[in-house]
Amino acid sequence: MASQSNDPRLPSAVRPYKPPTIAQQDLPVDYSGFIAVVFGVFGAMFRYKICSWLAIIFCAQSLANMRNMENDLKQISMAMMFGIMGLVTNYMGLGPRPNPKS
Repeated sequence: MASQSNDPRLPSAVRPYKPPTIAQQDLPVDYSGFIAVVFGVFGAMFRYKICSWLAIIFCAQSLANMRNMENDLKQISMAMMFGIMGLVTNYMGLGPRPNPKS
């Protein structure tokens, strides 16, 4: 066994790690939340089902990685509303439909 006298570590100099504090405005941009809003708007306005589903998926990802509670929650809720609105209008048949010419 190694003796304790050969150990170069100093137990008295050990300090716990403290992460640096970052201001709210210096946090990185939540790209998944922004992409969710864009896909939600495209899904609701242009009636693309895949965009509405992608908006829901990106909302879940943004919700899981939320850093700033107030701003991110507003953005996620807006994207979720657009995504749900797009899915409802696509699957429930609400809104104008083109008339088939007989």
